[in-house]
Amino acid sequence: MLDHLDGIAIAPEAIKWLHTPTNFRETLLERINQAQKVIYIAALYLEDDEAGREILQALLSAKAANPKLDIKVLVDYHRARRGLIGQKDDSGNYQLYRQLMQQASAPFDIYGVPVKSRELLGVLHLKGFIIDDAVIFSGASLNNVYLQKLARYRLDRYHLIESAELATSMIDMIDQDILEDDAVVKLTDMADIRPDKNQLRAFKQRLARASYRFRSVNHGLRVTPLVGLGRKSNQLNRTILALVKSAEREMFICTPYFNPPYSLTRAISRQLRKGVKIDIIVGDKTANDFYIPPEKPFSTIGALPYLYEQSLRKFVKRQQWAVEQGLLNVHLWQHDNNSFHLKGISVDNQHHLLTGSNLNPRAWALDLENGLLVHDEQLQLKDKFTQEQQQLLEHSERMTHYRQLETLQQYPAPVRKILNRIRRLKADILLRRIL
Repeated sequence: MLDHLDGIAIAPEAIKWLHTPTNFRETLLERINQAQKVIYIAALYLEDDEAGREILQALLSAKAANPKLDIKVLVDYHRARRGLIGQKDDSGNYQLYRQLMQQASAPFDIYGVPVKSRELLGVLHLKGFIIDDAVIFSGASLNNVYLQKLARYRLDRYHLIESAELATSMIDMIDQDILEDDAVVKLTDMADIRPDKNQLRAFKQRLARASYRFRSVNHGLRVTPLVGLGRKSNQLNRTILALVKSAEREMFICTPYFNPPYSLTRAISRQLRKGVKIDIIVGDKTANDFYIPPEKPFSTIGALPYLYEQSLRKFVKRQQWAVEQGLLNVHLWQHDNNSFHLKGISVDNQHHLLTGSNLNPRAWALDLENGLLVHDEQLQLKDKFTQEQQQLLEHSERMTHYRQLETLQQYPAPVRKILNRIRRLKADILLRRIL
């Protein structure tokens, strides 16, 4: 399947690795300032904080300098209309959008995309920063931590691809499959319009059929843009599964929280039994977005990192034989109080998936996800991807035994109480599907 998957031809020098959140932020701002024709931004959210305001001001300045510049920003509708978890006085990012556009001499539109009727049931997890003939692709959203505006950072992957055809393909999909739909709302309008249930249901069905269109080639260095929503006919999911199954020698997997769908876990296990060497880099529980240090006041959301750790412990326990043979290398990432948000898969140095998908049941079934599959059968980019992997491993430690991960009995008392309650109610199966 992968060898015959069509893509967009690119030159080796067309891909650049940005490596750090600071480089990502600086490159994004530089490209916005230099934009001549079009800027399309798709992210889960654009936060009302220092970094988010910096991006918005750069967009407003670019629009004021060039009123013909076509700027469109897409964020998740529900996420934009609520505050940060734990901050009751926060009314949502859309208030900032309205305020800035009312004051702007040359405003632009920010769209709220409601993938499902509630945020818990699915969000816009589409990624891509398309500026003129280039695409900056990352799983990052836009706020202080993702862009390392202040001290802390949330590590992601960042790639700059110079390709007019890829940029056009991603813009066309957004225009035709998303923005033309009545369910999509302009968050910058003062009128508080909300899509009804019928609009949402029809929109979800149309999104499930969305695809990128491009002039394709099926040989040489190329990149295939992929999009998917739901379990049925999901091109991105099918490609991820085919990618894992295609491995003959080695595989490198990045995921922030280890909670893969059963079909993906089974495929990984089969590859280990075939002798395929697999490296998995995953965030330590302390590098999770929701981790709460024991010395701070606890809230229920703080149990999530521990739930993910138990999932990882269970997997490594089953595959301890592969760990001891050097076939399975699980690398736990931890760096001070920073967090971890890497996603993607590389197989045999020939196929590399860049994606915002967390490779978990939620991404597999609920969220609108996309990705870029780079085909490099001639290994022209091998050294660059290897360099990226080595850099990602810099703050990680390889596990030698599943007992390195704590048990339920070793967790803080509030965490034990919540996880025991979840077990009694047998709610862990449901939670793993939606978190």
